[in-house]
Amino acid sequence: MSRKALALMLSIMLVAMMLAGCAGSQNAAEEPANEPSTETPAETPEEALVMGMITDTGGLGDQSFNDSAWLGLEKAEQDFGIERKVLESQSADDYSPNLVSFAEEEISIIYGVGFLFDESMKAAADKFPEQKFAIIDSQGLEKDNVAEIVFAENEGSFLVGVIAGLTTETNKIGFIGGMKFPLIEKFEYGFKAGVKSVNPEAEVIVNYADSFEDSAKGKEIALVQHQAGADVIFHAAGGVGAGLIEAAKEEGFWAIGVDQDQSHLAPEAVLCSMLKRVDVGVYTVAQSVIDGTFAGGTTVFDAANDGVGYSDLAGNVPEEIKAEADKYLEEIKAGTFVVPSTEAEFEVFEAPAL
Repeated sequence: MSRKALALMLSIMLVAMMLAGCAGSQNAAEEPANEPSTETPAETPEEALVMGMITDTGGLGDQSFNDSAWLGLEKAEQDFGIERKVLESQSADDYSPNLVSFAEEEISIIYGVGFLFDESMKAAADKFPEQKFAIIDSQGLEKDNVAEIVFAENEGSFLVGVIAGLTTETNKIGFIGGMKFPLIEKFEYGFKAGVKSVNPEAEVIVNYADSFEDSAKGKEIALVQHQAGADVIFHAAGGVGAGLIEAAKEEGFWAIGVDQDQSHLAPEAVLCSMLKRVDVGVYTVAQSVIDGTFAGGTTVFDAANDGVGYSDLAGNVPEEIKAEADKYLEEIKAGTFVVPSTEAEFEVFEAPAL
């Protein structure tokens, strides 16, 4: 090969190498150094809403009022995935600091179990206007951030009064109240009206325990009433009622439970139970928080919306007596008559003819 041809070949190869280098540099410049990933990042799971309950002095384990409220939050936990917390009040002095403690945690909603929370909740609602609260058994607080859950206890008590009036063999029936407040008197006079409607000859012996947790006092009162002839005794006294049921089991008379079915405490001694669906009230308000419809104000749970009633899980009430109670239940739902809730209303009450 001549020198001229060799030189030409080398020149062509050099130019080709230069062009290849330029193309490589251009491609490198066009390709982004850190191209964002097209993969969807993993979502961070949302934190569960926290809902808190503050008991009254009866505390958890009362087999009644507080336990029923706690069951409402348990269902909310199961259905909505919320986290539930509880603070138990040893005395009324604990209500306010317990409300403040939960409010400072900024949890989704705080329930106060019982009308004795009235004043403490008013103060807490004013101090924490963005905090959602709910109170059971109280109304008239007129706070936009407080849901008021109330019940027609007189209606449910009327039904177990019918059952008691048709069951007694001595025509003496007992009622044990926790504390003598208008709320508990709704149980008393509704119960008396039910008895009167089916057995006007029966006497209802009434005593108050001045407590919602002293089961020993409940047993003592029940034994005194039984010695006076009472063979069926109804209580509206929270944990005090455990003493009544114990006495009924030992002495062989009938007890009537309250708030939730209490037959599991003594299936052979609990005739039936007046249902006050505190669990339904708590759950309903929890659901309103979840779906964004929470509002202050009063919601009444009565016979018409199944907020109150009676139960007989132990099967101790004869079918013919249940049929009578159910007839009255339907008439209450229909508004045929109004069940008394005070002494004055009871004094003028005339039993409906069904």
